[in-house]
Amino acid sequence: MLIVELLNLLSRMAHSGVHKDRGELRIHENLDELGTDLAEYIAELSEASVKERGVFAIAISGGSLIGLMGKLCEAPYNKTVDWAKWYIFWADERVVAKTHADSNYKLAKDGLLSKVPVVPSHVNSINDSVSAEEAADDYEFHVRQLVKTRTINVSDISDCPKFDLILLGMGSDGHVASLFPNHPVLDEKDEWVTFITDSPKSPPERITFTLPVINSASNVVVVVTGESKAEAVHLAIDDVGADCLSLPARLVQPTKGKLAWFLDKLAASKLDGSQFSE
Repeated sequence: MLIVELLNLLSRMAHSGVHKDRGELRIHENLDELGTDLAEYIAELSEASVKERGVFAIAISGGSLIGLMGKLCEAPYNKTVDWAKWYIFWADERVVAKTHADSNYKLAKDGLLSKVPVVPSHVNSINDSVSAEEAADDYEFHVRQLVKTRTINVSDISDCPKFDLILLGMGSDGHVASLFPNHPVLDEKDEWVTFITDSPKSPPERITFTLPVINSASNVVVVVTGESKAEAVHLAIDDVGADCLSLPARLVQPTKGKLAWFLDKLAASKLDGSQFSE
């Protein structure tokens, strides 16, 4: 058994590395391996944050990300993670009813939150009964109140919230959260939470964390799977010149935090292997 575990460890090590300027790359053979590694990674961050601050403030996104977090609902994490200390937020949300199929809240509740003992009052969803603009303002006000009490930490180089972990997916167009290519909200510097009414993907109305908030986090994890996103992964990570500097995923660069990419082999298939080292 020890030999098998050692071989598994060596296999995982062979598929991880640090890309210069673009954080840690963790490349996995398949989705099952990725999900296992992601659960372990999140659980370790949770433990460290609870030990240091007494809470774990995590912001999540939607899409396939929730499914890939599924192993957190299984042993040992369903018992060993200190779920009562989790405070859950959304890095972006669709402005629809919480019961709507497009709701990131519903996705997270059905796929994760209903299966682990989180404290209901620690789940910080948006007000879905108002306009996108009002929902963004309301959510930012709510986040600001929790920064005042240090439930969410604060950046020591700006007034931005410093989430313990922001967990993002990435679209084939390189968007993260609801920050889409060439959209004016990419230039937002003052607001913590903003809104859009013209999302190129349905539904059109969304709220989203801005880049200053994402880049103030202690840890940012971007999870990407599938061959359809391989080109965007290449443009987001590799040294491709100035042409792709406006790609939203490329703009994710924590100021003083840690950035990690969790990729499957298909998503990583167009990466320039010479750009990162073991």
